[in-house]
Amino acid sequence: MNLSQVTLHHVKMRLLSPFQASYGQVQDREVIIVEATDRDGVTGWGECVAFSVPWYTEETVKTCWHILEDFLIPLLSQNSYKKMEDYLIDCSKYKRHNMAKASIEAALWDLDAKQKGVSLSSLWGGTRKEVEAGVVVGLGDHDQMIASIQSYLDEGYKRFKVKIKPGQDYDLLKKIRSAFPTLPLMADANSAYSLADVKRIKALDEFRLMMIEQPLSSDDIIDHATLQRQIDTPICLDESIVSFEDARKAIELGSCKIINIKMGRVGGFREAQKIHNLCQSHHIPIWCGGMLETGVSRAHNIALASLPQFQIPGDISASSRYWSQDIIQPEVKIENGKIQVPSEPGLGFEIDRKHLSNLTLYKQHFKIR
Repeated sequence: MNLSQVTLHHVKMRLLSPFQASYGQVQDREVIIVEATDRDGVTGWGECVAFSVPWYTEETVKTCWHILEDFLIPLLSQNSYKKMEDYLIDCSKYKRHNMAKASIEAALWDLDAKQKGVSLSSLWGGTRKEVEAGVVVGLGDHDQMIASIQSYLDEGYKRFKVKIKPGQDYDLLKKIRSAFPTLPLMADANSAYSLADVKRIKALDEFRLMMIEQPLSSDDIIDHATLQRQIDTPICLDESIVSFEDARKAIELGSCKIINIKMGRVGGFREAQKIHNLCQSHHIPIWCGGMLETGVSRAHNIALASLPQFQIPGDISASSRYWSQDIIQPEVKIENGKIQVPSEPGLGFEIDRKHLSNLTLYKQHFKIR
């Protein structure tokens, strides 16, 4: 792979407004930006999307930095890898830590595409020239949420996801559905319910939701199958799917009718591709989820969503949805509810190094021998 150096940037960015879900609130978003440079000076970029607090998965920014520094990056020096596949096989001996793995893999994919002079979408087998954009509305005052939905609807977004939890579900969705009778609407529970809440969840069938995302425990597949048999609304699994094997078992058990794929959650593009192909063979719709990312990960998501089985608009909003200024140029923009898939080599976006430097709390260089 001709690597000379990997640099980790610990970055902190402030969201335009606090984002509220059932697990907590995020105002300042910390991420790790991974920079992989080859001996010709070509650079690939990745992003570690773990949160500062282990509420989405067990990973955090600190644990990911540890895994990258002490295990994943040293592998690159210990072996002269000619193919990325060989490196990924060696990484698999370290259990879990999917977000750390996905971040270094993402940087290497971007670098590989640039070395070959092709777009990341093309390298990955993407077939779309543009992808439809969805948007997420965090929990808050119901009237403010409705106002936000109207604003995003005016901007052309194609699919709307609202966060819910017990006590903020039925009345909230009823109010939204009354205001927007035909809105492409889904609800995300982030594991806020249990099977004891079947009646509460079944009551949501009347709102004709596209899906309810991850209603039960983040490590569950079996109870979701029980729930899906009792409700009409399609279940979409998110946190429960951290590997191809999870997806295979969920499909076989009937635990869901839709799957959300996040490269960070499943450990990178290769695993995401395997899940994509599995869902394609079983006619299971998929879509690309979001993690309050910077433009680096957002660009990777655009390339991923260009693959053929991504039939539902993903959580790939415009940069201006979250940041006063993103770290990429040009920023991700929405036009008529769609995002153009870049055709330039790699991600198709440049890093604003000056802005990245201003946002960086700490960085470390690792020479690759």
